[in-house]
Amino acid sequence: MDTDSAPAAAHSAATPPDVEALIRDLPKVELHVHLEGSMPADTLFELARRHGVREVPESLDELRDWYLFTDFPHFVEVYLASVATLREEQDFALLTAAVAGNLAAQNVRYAELHVSLYAHLMRGVPARVVFDGIEEARRVAESEHGLQLRWIPDFPADFGLESAEATVEAVLRDAPPSVVGFGVGGVETPLEQYAGVFGRARAAGLASLPHAGEHGGPERVREALDALGAERIGHGIDAMRDEALVARLAEGRIPVDVSPTSNLCTRAVARLEEHPLPRMLEAGLLVTLNSDDPTMFGTDLLNEYRTAHRLGLGAADLVRLAANGVHAAYLGAARRHALLAEIAEVAARHGVDPAGTA
Repeated sequence: MDTDSAPAAAHSAATPPDVEALIRDLPKVELHVHLEGSMPADTLFELARRHGVREVPESLDELRDWYLFTDFPHFVEVYLASVATLREEQDFALLTAAVAGNLAAQNVRYAELHVSLYAHLMRGVPARVVFDGIEEARRVAESEHGLQLRWIPDFPADFGLESAEATVEAVLRDAPPSVVGFGVGGVETPLEQYAGVFGRARAAGLASLPHAGEHGGPERVREALDALGAERIGHGIDAMRDEALVARLAEGRIPVDVSPTSNLCTRAVARLEEHPLPRMLEAGLLVTLNSDDPTMFGTDLLNEYRTAHRLGLGAADLVRLAANGVHAAYLGAARRHALLAEIAEVAARHGVDPAGTA
């Protein structure tokens, strides 16, 4: 399958009405979603016009077509153009408000969003501007939608140690309490060089939440665990190529944040039918379901649940995935207990055994 057809394939089959109703009713948590990669097309259009950014199309219809995923180089082009429109505190607040509204409409109750902090630092945008903007909108989202937002600042692995050090220094200096973790994304490269940087973040009480094992093989996942002290793995599907690593993740109850449509678009899997999500659950992994860069990959969290169903997962599995997200999140005990109880109630109302929510 070529990448031009990948997003359409992920949406091709209709979901049965009873399953669709369950998916919509379930309280959800999303743990691997990028703030900048969630920018709606109309928000990008408004910001581009505000700042005279010429790298994006000049009409909203053209911009929507341009936004559609075609291949990875085009994805990078769109991502960088989107980032370039974020310059002032009000820009980050506008973006966050739009993303929060989309999440709330999907019955997402809690989300941990990756923030591409170094992409802003390298353009001369101070960390304080980023944090002040997203915090303003976070407070409004909690008040208006009952949606809790938390942040995971990150840097690209392929940019080297200087970018990592600049990012962690900015986080330790300026981050608000709503920052729960520290991450690394970008093109997968060896991670041992970042052990000291992650050590500083962990010493400050931040969780180690790296991307690893989407394209880089199981060795990247082992490095994330051993060198970075990873508490949760972003993507991690390559772990399935190493039985000992799978056993380690399962025994340690180390969550793995999986994003099927993203994996299909970036050709981490060639065909949706080959995605290892069902095998990961069968192996006892604590898998969570996520949308990664939803706007750019033409998806959202609701669609990821539909996609999981198309992969052969039943209603009880979908309930289990919702509960897994709650277990893997950096929630307080009271909030976790309340969400798990609500998931169990929704499951029972839909005739699904809620045992997997415990």
